[in-house]
Amino acid sequence: MNASVSGFGCNTYTYMMSERAEATMARLADVGFREFELMIHPGHVWPAELSADKRRALRSLIEQRQLELTALNLPNIDINIASTVPDMRRYSTDHLAETVCLAGELGARGVIMSPGKASPLFPAGEDELTGYFFAALDRLAPIAAECGTALWLENVPTTWIPTIAGLMASLGRYGNDAVRIIYDIANAHFIDEDFAEGLKLCRERLELVHLSDTGQKIFRHDAVGLGTVPFAQVPAALAAVGYTRRPMLEIISRDADRDVIASAEKLAAMGFAHTA
Repeated sequence: MNASVSGFGCNTYTYMMSERAEATMARLADVGFREFELMIHPGHVWPAELSADKRRALRSLIEQRQLELTALNLPNIDINIASTVPDMRRYSTDHLAETVCLAGELGARGVIMSPGKASPLFPAGEDELTGYFFAALDRLAPIAAECGTALWLENVPTTWIPTIAGLMASLGRYGNDAVRIIYDIANAHFIDEDFAEGLKLCRERLELVHLSDTGQKIFRHDAVGLGTVPFAQVPAALAAVGYTRRPMLEIISRDADRDVIASAEKLAAMGFAHTA
């Protein structure tokens, strides 16, 4: 058991194409992780592959091991609620709706999503993209409320609203306080956004913080120490907005267990702590 990892949650992005979520959680729980964010991917956790019995078994594993399932996350690269193609918007929203229902059944607090992507060469207008975004929220927010979970929007550089200021302004126009924010420190650093100010902007909706490393030329979610994120400044920024939950490690690595655990150890040595 590694005491350093207990202060962090673990996102399963780096494991989603290699093993089922049950195996990932069981092994990492043995090391000391108690909180997880599961990626939605075939062969890992995929709604169409999970019968009612399998869903109950997965929730039973979480409860028996006294783990916390914080969120489900459908990879942004595979879906697009802001596509100008109606069939793609429908497909994307349908998959998110299935994920929201699964989150409720598994006891996850939230479902992480993005506002969608626009063509970098020939983007649709802001009003059109906003309409697509809000239409998806109109469909998904009532489902989340009925299922006992919530929608959490993430600041993602590849979306049409990459900044937290833009995302908060858009959610302000939408007007539903139940739609919350997950703030990714690496995503902010990649676009040269001041994460201390970004956290202040979203503090009223903030539910979760993601941690990984990246430079500012090539977008990465690397182990701590492989990029240029100034992690030593992050604990004070989190304290300034009253964030006390475990940050969620979202490390992508070819040597996943080693780099996830090493990242937790490095961050713990920098003073990261949670009290909630």
